[in-house]
Amino acid sequence: MPSATDERVENVGKILNDPNRPMKERFRALFTLKNIKGPIAIKCIEEAFVDDSDLLKHELAYCLGQMKDTRAIPALIKVLEDVNQAPMVRHEAGEALGAIGCPSVIDLLEKYSKDPIVEVAETCQIALDRVKWMQEQEKLDDNNPYASVDPSPPMANKQTVTELQNVLMDDKESLFKRYRAMFSLRNLRTKEAVLAIASGLKDSSALFRHEVAFVLGQLQDENSIPYLIENLEDPLENEMVRHECAEALGAIANEECVEVLTKYLKDEKRVVKESCEVALDICDYEKSGDFDFM
Repeated sequence: MPSATDERVENVGKILNDPNRPMKERFRALFTLKNIKGPIAIKCIEEAFVDDSDLLKHELAYCLGQMKDTRAIPALIKVLEDVNQAPMVRHEAGEALGAIGCPSVIDLLEKYSKDPIVEVAETCQIALDRVKWMQEQEKLDDNNPYASVDPSPPMANKQTVTELQNVLMDDKESLFKRYRAMFSLRNLRTKEAVLAIASGLKDSSALFRHEVAFVLGQLQDENSIPYLIENLEDPLENEMVRHECAEALGAIANEECVEVLTKYLKDEKRVVKESCEVALDICDYEKSGDFDFM
């Protein structure tokens, strides 16, 4: 992306921070800022943490992690430590700290890996494992075709889909290792691997199910649609999982996805409702490719 003037970046930040704008426009502004990077983009993103939308704040933390800029660490720590923030927001702040990978947060992640909110505790344990893993590596080469900063690297050795699925679904293994199996399966990009990952939507951990849905969204494979719809339509499912299922369906973006997302635009859960609005905008983007404000 060509360099943007400070004023133009700040104008995008104004869209992000305008609560009167539709959520889909604010999301487009957010991801434009993520792609721009730099201190002004980070400042604009951090300013939006005062918003009352948990979905937006969750995505703010996600984008700061993906930017991998240590200047975002203080704001992410503040969000993680704020017990008044929703679990899904605090979880994403912990994951973002792991994505940045700075060893200065090891003690903090140790502390919050014992948080009373299970999603926060599990996230911080995975983030802690990732930071420690990074300290042991001379070079990080995770063979990731999606250019995302993942919570864990794929398995180092080649394994079959069946072997990887066995690790994926083994609740006696650490979540970090199970995530490694999941990202190994994702990188295979086969129908068999997609179905193996989708089996994780029945896991007992809401955090794990949420990551499964995210990965299925990255894969954009229509074979996962029935599994994503089932979890989205379950009113007893954790809203963090339902949100991620909605966004995954938005990424797949076929007519069936559009139909079910439109149905849940009026869901009683705000996070789900807003996710469906954003997901339908993702559908439009997948069809047109028109996204950035810059």
